[in-house]
Amino acid sequence: MGAKKNTISILMLPWLAHGHISPFLELAKKLTNRNFHIYLCSTPINLSSIKKNVTKKYCESIELVELHLPSLPNLPPHYHTTNGLPPHLMNTLKKAFEIASPNFFKIIQTLNPDLVIYDFNQPWAAEFASSMNIPAIQFLTFSAAIVTLLALHIMFDKSGEKFPFPEIYLREHEMLQIKKSLEESKDKNYKDPFNDALRLSRDIVLVKTSRDFEGKYIDYLSKLVSKKIVPVGSLVQDSIDQDHDHEEIIMQWLDKKEKCSSVFVSFGSEYFLSKEEMHEVAQGLELSKVNFIWVIRFPQGEKISIQDVLPQGFLERVGERGMVSEKWAPQAAILQHRSTGGFVSHCGWSSVMESMKFGVPIIAIPMQIDQPMNARIVEYIGIGIEALRDDNGKLQSEEIAKVIREVVIEGSGESVRKKTKELSEKMNMKGDEEIDGVVEELVALCNNK
Repeated sequence: MGAKKNTISILMLPWLAHGHISPFLELAKKLTNRNFHIYLCSTPINLSSIKKNVTKKYCESIELVELHLPSLPNLPPHYHTTNGLPPHLMNTLKKAFEIASPNFFKIIQTLNPDLVIYDFNQPWAAEFASSMNIPAIQFLTFSAAIVTLLALHIMFDKSGEKFPFPEIYLREHEMLQIKKSLEESKDKNYKDPFNDALRLSRDIVLVKTSRDFEGKYIDYLSKLVSKKIVPVGSLVQDSIDQDHDHEEIIMQWLDKKEKCSSVFVSFGSEYFLSKEEMHEVAQGLELSKVNFIWVIRFPQGEKISIQDVLPQGFLERVGERGMVSEKWAPQAAILQHRSTGGFVSHCGWSSVMESMKFGVPIIAIPMQIDQPMNARIVEYIGIGIEALRDDNGKLQSEEIAKVIREVVIEGSGESVRKKTKELSEKMNMKGDEEIDGVVEELVALCNNK
């Protein structure tokens, strides 16, 4: 391995989730077009999933570097990723990732890059780089608003300080879930790994966002952490051809539908709906009378069939109006299709950014962690509507149906459809302006180390 002469070499270490690896890879592609050489480090199972996306154009300038985690009894190598990981093993994966940190130090020593870019939960990566006088900066794949509320208000519990943006908030059941998750993320070496990682970032922090819709949150975050916040834009992933035949079936199905008449339904690769939640979503789709493509995923290793979890007779009743796909569907291609008029989404930040870029309004059904706050952002900037849960935090099929119809069909949703289209046009017109700003900052950082 070795970077080309007269280039800046960067070692990237994303968290082991598709929603993190994908934007890191897209940032890598943007940087290689500007004479950077990238080493992208992750576990073999994650690297194998992105190899197809490192096309011939990038194969010399993006090198994939394997990080080996300990193979624990209940965490074999095929579980060294959050994609399809059974939820009860998430904390085990986090621990294994940290146990493997000395292996990452050896990688830094071997490659000796000019710069390290690390993720939200890796203060040790910054410390290793600093010990070798290599600048390290953090790249956050969350929104700026979420970082300010989650990391700097909830984590620090600034009870005496009011969060200045009332449009971003958590309901009681969401707050309880967040605090439980934060408590579980603590480890013996770092009291608060999220904020330690943020603090250790050299001079700047990269954030997957844009000033077009997060300007005030970016400025506030910069003030709180005393660092320059550099937006990198949407970094929407190119569509990867994983199953050409299946994609063709989906596209043919969409081709038969009227313009903007269908919704795409997906809850990401890390959240698995309970049977009760699936029933509420299914009944909501049935009641809406709107065409839909629904991607249903199950944890790896679980032998469950779609027929086992859907309401009895559901597929027969919806007939040609609905298509249910297990595990995979070409999300970017579906969102760009003329027949797609809405995205029933968990509001993972990458999915929100895809909706913005492709001009598809969102029916927000957030599930966990930052997703409820992302749903509030979606509503605040006017590109979607949240399907509200009941007082106990349970999904409501009638509410889901109502919001789908409002966003896709009814006149009351016209402002949402218009706003989404306007924002999409604005984002696409900007091109790579934000990346040019990132390049300038990275070059300055490496020259001044």
